[in-house]
Amino acid sequence: MPRKIVLQDFEAPSHDHNTCVSDAIHRAEKLCVERGEKFTPLRRTILELLWSSHQPVKAYDLLAQLALTHDRPAPTTVYRTLEFLEDVGVVHKLESMNSYIGCAAPERSHQGQFLICDQCGVVAELDDDVVSTRIETNAKRIGFKVKIETIEISGTCRACQLQ
Repeated sequence: MPRKIVLQDFEAPSHDHNTCVSDAIHRAEKLCVERGEKFTPLRRTILELLWSSHQPVKAYDLLAQLALTHDRPAPTTVYRTLEFLEDVGVVHKLESMNSYIGCAAPERSHQGQFLICDQCGVVAELDDDVVSTRIETNAKRIGFKVKIETIEISGTCRACQLQ
């Protein structure tokens, strides 16, 4: 049977947002230690801002939020921090929206499939090994080496369908 994993369902009635944010910070700290990297206060703040909602956030929106508590943050600082967090695996970039979202399972190397509600903007992260394997197999067949696989699917979440 194909293995299909739903990594995070932010709309589940049992979802505890405070716990998911603190878990994300804890996992990021652990991954940085394992990699010999520093989890600086700025990296922590930006990750917390990303996890403050489960909607994609643009770099300039992060910059505006950061400006409320930091003295004149530079756009390059935010972009470098996002790049670092993406490299560590705690953040995904959603190319179609030019925005970022926290990774639900950073301790596990994976490619992402994202369900994006086009009404409320909530994002659910999936990881389906069958989809990833199929893409890799078909790419190899035509001589293409996959570097990054990110699939973004727009539609309507459960909550918006009920409205």
